[in-house]
Amino acid sequence: MSAAIPRLFGRDVAAVHCAGVGGMGVGPLAVYLAQRGFRVSGEDDAMVAAMRVQLERAGVTITGAGQIPADCQLVACSSAIAPSHPVRVAAKTRGIPVVRRGELLAEATRDRKLVAVCGSHGKTTTTAMLASALRSAGFPAGYVLGGLFNDDHLAPGRVGENDWVVAEIDESDGTIAAFSPEIALAVNLDWDHPDHYRTAADLEAAFLALFERTKLAVIINAGCEMSRRVAARLSRPAITFGTAAGDYRGEVVAASGGFTELALGGRFPFATATVRAIGDFNALNATAALAAAQVMGAAHLSGRSLAEYPGVRRRQAVLHAAGDFTAVEDYAHHPAEIRALLGSLRKRAKGRLVAVFQPHRYSRTAQFKTEFAAALATADAVYLLDVYGAGEAPIAGGTTADLCRALRACADPKLTVVYRENDSAATLAVLAGDLRADDLVAFVGAGDIDVMARDWLAGVVSANWDRLADTLRATVSATTQVKREEPLAGKTTMRLGGSARLYAEPANTADLQALVKTAKRLALPVIVLGRGSNLVVPDEGVDGLVISLRQPAWEIFEPRADGRVWAGAGLRLKNLCGLAAKAGLVGFEFLEGIPGNLGGALRMNAGAMGGWMFDVVEEVALMTLDGEVRTLKKAEMHVDYRHCAELHDAIALGALLKPASQSEAAAIAKQIEVYKDKRQKSQPREPSAGCIFKNPPGDSAGRLIDVSGLKGERVGDAEVSAVHANFIVNRGNATAGDVIELVRRVRARVEQAQGVKLEPEVLLYGKQWKDVL
Repeated sequence: MSAAIPRLFGRDVAAVHCAGVGGMGVGPLAVYLAQRGFRVSGEDDAMVAAMRVQLERAGVTITGAGQIPADCQLVACSSAIAPSHPVRVAAKTRGIPVVRRGELLAEATRDRKLVAVCGSHGKTTTTAMLASALRSAGFPAGYVLGGLFNDDHLAPGRVGENDWVVAEIDESDGTIAAFSPEIALAVNLDWDHPDHYRTAADLEAAFLALFERTKLAVIINAGCEMSRRVAARLSRPAITFGTAAGDYRGEVVAASGGFTELALGGRFPFATATVRAIGDFNALNATAALAAAQVMGAAHLSGRSLAEYPGVRRRQAVLHAAGDFTAVEDYAHHPAEIRALLGSLRKRAKGRLVAVFQPHRYSRTAQFKTEFAAALATADAVYLLDVYGAGEAPIAGGTTADLCRALRACADPKLTVVYRENDSAATLAVLAGDLRADDLVAFVGAGDIDVMARDWLAGVVSANWDRLADTLRATVSATTQVKREEPLAGKTTMRLGGSARLYAEPANTADLQALVKTAKRLALPVIVLGRGSNLVVPDEGVDGLVISLRQPAWEIFEPRADGRVWAGAGLRLKNLCGLAAKAGLVGFEFLEGIPGNLGGALRMNAGAMGGWMFDVVEEVALMTLDGEVRTLKKAEMHVDYRHCAELHDAIALGALLKPASQSEAAAIAKQIEVYKDKRQKSQPREPSAGCIFKNPPGDSAGRLIDVSGLKGERVGDAEVSAVHANFIVNRGNATAGDVIELVRRVRARVEQAQGVKLEPEVLLYGKQWKDVL
């Protein structure tokens, strides 16, 4: 569908300025408007970095406070923008109309079939799930989210290619009255926002009016009492969703590894669904999203439509999940949400469930402090932060001190309650000192607690890694350095990725042995890094000890009298090939140009030009991750395509190699040049990790990608090579996220076009591909 610019508020508007554009409400709308063709600018007093990336990617111009561009014809503000804010003052001075976010969203979607996702809890998740399900089903609707996807490559707003648009609408400021949607999907209703709705009846009246203005269908939660009460007054029947009851039903039958399996019933045309999310509340959101997609007429919807759901930031987002403790964050800011969240997390907690809560708005805290206290009391420990006012001034009974008193009055005396008035940093410092093994720490709230959580976590985790580094240093000689936050991009052939939390280059076998034994005692993952080929380092780096055999002791080349050669695991394959040629040893020529070392070639059974690493191997010396040194004959090892089982959880130290024959050095050098010329003509010269995918049986991954029309396909600066389609190259500033998204895209397109699911050959360093694909 064309992205024709609609008239707004009865007038032609080409340029819009958005105040509060870094927020989760205004930001996605600004992205959507930019995609529709408006010239969009924006400002925010507390810009979120992840939102800035999305805005700049969409072409939104970021300005300073009150710096409205000269061509601006309309200003949109979030509800948190006070009348005295510079942007409002500047707009008034220049006579520019000012509207609220909800009013502009209603106007910008008036020419579309709007699915208005509304209600009290779970709107953002349900909107994101619906958008994801429609995308998976090939139903190209637009959307305006009220947050950010966990996947940075997915914009929070999208125009779409048909008449439909899915948008989260907010009742908190009364702008719900501006909407007349095609479909209204109410996830649930609960009295909230007492600053605007004095009574529950006022809230019910607002939703009843919305439902009556809805053109095609009203979808409500069968298990929500207030929703049923409002729907009973409607002039037509509502469609319902739920677990045990409803026109569309979804019930959890299994959950593991971050996925939930649902048994579906009612009007669903398929019997089961896989959802990439956990928890009963997310299962209900997924049921609602799938029901709405069905009502919209998404013909190719299936039980797998939410299997790739990427999740939304600040919705049970895992911030840290190491062996010592787990930390998550969630946007919950109503007592019902908090009770549901802590109930879900309780099922996952191995040790204590610790809640860190930042109340949102003084009016909400005053109205619901008893309910907040009861919900928080279900945790084992509660750390309270000062109220996030969101533009409100403090009111009597609505402070965190008031909530703290209510919590202590209703809670079990054994419950730990910590609050340092007007000093949230001090409260978090107490938490850092109180941490115990297996704690599950939940940072809960809708203000800036996410920023505080990350700052706190960075300090706690950094201090822990510092202690681990000191412990490792004490076990090795002075010639082996243990480093913190060592950048890895420059040590890889693809030139991208983050840092290793711990990094060491052992000088000898004794130091290597000390490192792996100490790491095992500390439950510290050990990951070996060769010359950095055949791998992609994640942008966030590697949580563990990265060991690289780059010191001279590991790069030896020792010819034996009987014609065999002992080579160290750190010896570069290019050097091995050259040294063998000088010695007149035939059989190593195929290693020319493979950008790795011997250890990596053994682990992956590297191959090229018809030759394989284990073609020339007689025996391998290795060290297990228990520190045991072993020597295995080739016949004792299990080797196949791109894999050696014995080196999967061990470190190669070196190998005894047997050349095919002996010859004149000049003749060997000539063959090497032939291979070199062939490689240069058939492979790209830009930074890459080598072949990205394994060849499927009887076919070539490169051919399948090529015939699927993917050469030149690009995400950021990651590109499918035009020279060899099984290479993804770095065009300059590619990120690991770019590469991962491109891998996803290539796999999906090849499977759709050729019926073959490709599997990555390169390693996702320190992680598993299955966790991101």
